[in-house]
Amino acid sequence: MSILVIAEHDNRALKEATRNTIAGAAAIGGDIHVLVAGHGCESVAQAAARITGVSRVLQADAPHLELQLAEDLAAQVVPLAADYTHVLAPATAFGKNFLPRVAALLDVAQISDVVAVNSADTFVRPIYAGNALATVQSIDPIKVISVRTTAFDAAAETGSATIDSVPPTAAFGRTRCLGREIIRSDRPELAGAAIIVSGGRGLASKENYHSVLDPLADALGAALGASRAAVDAGFAPNDAQVGQTGKIVAPQLYIAVGISGAIQHLAGMKDSKVIVAINKDPEAPIFQVADFGVVGDLFELVPELVTAIG
Repeated sequence: MSILVIAEHDNRALKEATRNTIAGAAAIGGDIHVLVAGHGCESVAQAAARITGVSRVLQADAPHLELQLAEDLAAQVVPLAADYTHVLAPATAFGKNFLPRVAALLDVAQISDVVAVNSADTFVRPIYAGNALATVQSIDPIKVISVRTTAFDAAAETGSATIDSVPPTAAFGRTRCLGREIIRSDRPELAGAAIIVSGGRGLASKENYHSVLDPLADALGAALGASRAAVDAGFAPNDAQVGQTGKIVAPQLYIAVGISGAIQHLAGMKDSKVIVAINKDPEAPIFQVADFGVVGDLFELVPELVTAIG
């Protein structure tokens, strides 16, 4: 049995989600190889080679792979997939962008958001916005799987895998990237943050979102998140959205401020280790999953909390 993990990276550094995905691959068992496809990505390949459990790193380096467009990346993966029983990628925006194309080209069913491995062909994944877990068995010769990274602890870095170059496939040529906006922040990245402060519609405005939450996030060294309602209202950018249609997170501490707790939001954060909810409505669904709940005016409570933290 052999497994190919597609590395998520930015051509400079390996993303933490790759280590979580490799941990998922280790739960399946077998020989684990990692594909690093990009341009000028030698440092990424070296980082992948240090991950425990990885026996071989395949490096495909070409200018057209730099942006990792779905068409080019899928074209690189599909020919290699014939030598593997499983193809894995993180269930992040990266994996969701190209992996369905790989499954379609291989004519197999993709198994998405795997949170547990029962055996080499049987997996557990959430359904109904995370309110139920489905156990699914695949009889496909190549199993294409996206791994929910919050479900697996990141693999350690004690390995020393070999790095081999593989020839890049030809560029797809019919699509091109017209632009890419990179949002830079001094705060931790939302998907991997240990502490997250999230705001919802209860904050009432973009100005309140920042004036209330920024001091708390700064005091805790936390990332800033938001509910879909807050994002749709323009309080926060799209990349801050936590939930079923946003980012799935599981930090050590999640503070929900003015978030009622719609089922789609809970699906994205209920695996957090400790959940603190601040809301004026004692019947808000968020309190059903919160470890600590405070009923009151967030505009009074949050500044008091910031002062208490010091």
